[in-house]
Amino acid sequence: MRPDTPAENVDHTTEAARLERTAGLYPEDAEALLLQAAAHLELAGDRPAATTLYDRLLSAPEGLDNVHLVRALKASNLWEYGHEAEARAIIDGIRAAAPRDPAPWVIVAESLESHDELEAAQETFTEGTTALLTNGAEPPHASHPLLFGRHRVRRMLGAAHDDWDVLADTLHSSPVSLDELHDPKRVWSLGSDNPAELEAEISRLRAELGAYREELSRPFPVAVLHWPTGELAELVAAYPTLEAEYLSHETHLTTIEASLRELAASGTGNLGIVTGTVPSYEAFAASEGSSPGDSDLLPQYATTLAARGRAVAWPPERGAGCWCGSGSAYESCHGA
Repeated sequence: MRPDTPAENVDHTTEAARLERTAGLYPEDAEALLLQAAAHLELAGDRPAATTLYDRLLSAPEGLDNVHLVRALKASNLWEYGHEAEARAIIDGIRAAAPRDPAPWVIVAESLESHDELEAAQETFTEGTTALLTNGAEPPHASHPLLFGRHRVRRMLGAAHDDWDVLADTLHSSPVSLDELHDPKRVWSLGSDNPAELEAEISRLRAELGAYREELSRPFPVAVLHWPTGELAELVAAYPTLEAEYLSHETHLTTIEASLRELAASGTGNLGIVTGTVPSYEAFAASEGSSPGDSDLLPQYATTLAARGRAVAWPPERGAGCWCGSGSAYESCHGA
């Protein structure tokens, strides 16, 4: 599907089938592709088929990059076609697991909110915010929806502003304030005969649309390529011309961290790391009609992985494991 295809012209069922076929061709990207396929099935109204895809992902023997995200999407989908008890059980499990990714928190909290469970939605937003943003550091962009969603639900509940709400106001860049966007009385202005009230609501809607467009237009991360120990050894053994690029695995890891810090110091934002595998790299080289031994192909491969959604944000959140896979916290490993 072309990015400029109007939503009303999309055959969601056909697009879901295409994505499933593509996932069969690129198993390393199956998780991201099947999640997109499930989203199209939900938009097509075939929620049972979407649940089947979520179950297929959750039963994959090789595991998932973000199992909590898949479970959250499954719970939200189940609730929409009458499986409330199962959805609630999954949501409770996600809250108990306290994932380190903001997305599952946002999805389950918004699911509760959409079914008028405002108190539970506020609790969920607060649990996610507390779990991910208690280190005093600047909140990463991915966590902003947690703060904004929490602000919205608390506004509907009539709760007084607290420190998290003030932070949400600070991070919000739209010309229309969050308090105004999240005003529970907005619904009444849609039926108003007062031109001033209608004009104000149009301005608010434009501000919200602008924020959504900004999110959708965010580019994929500027990503640096990382090879795990075994993959790098296999790569260099198969293609000796790349030995000049990778003197040792330790040097490779040090270079990654140094490169990312240099990019950050130069003002480059939205940084990430993509992890390569030899079979995936060889398939990419074949698709480009080039030899895997050509070092010029490496940055193109990294960019392609990032465009497929394979990038992990850098730096990791405080307390999270290091990107190198050592099992140690980032602060005591490459973040030291």
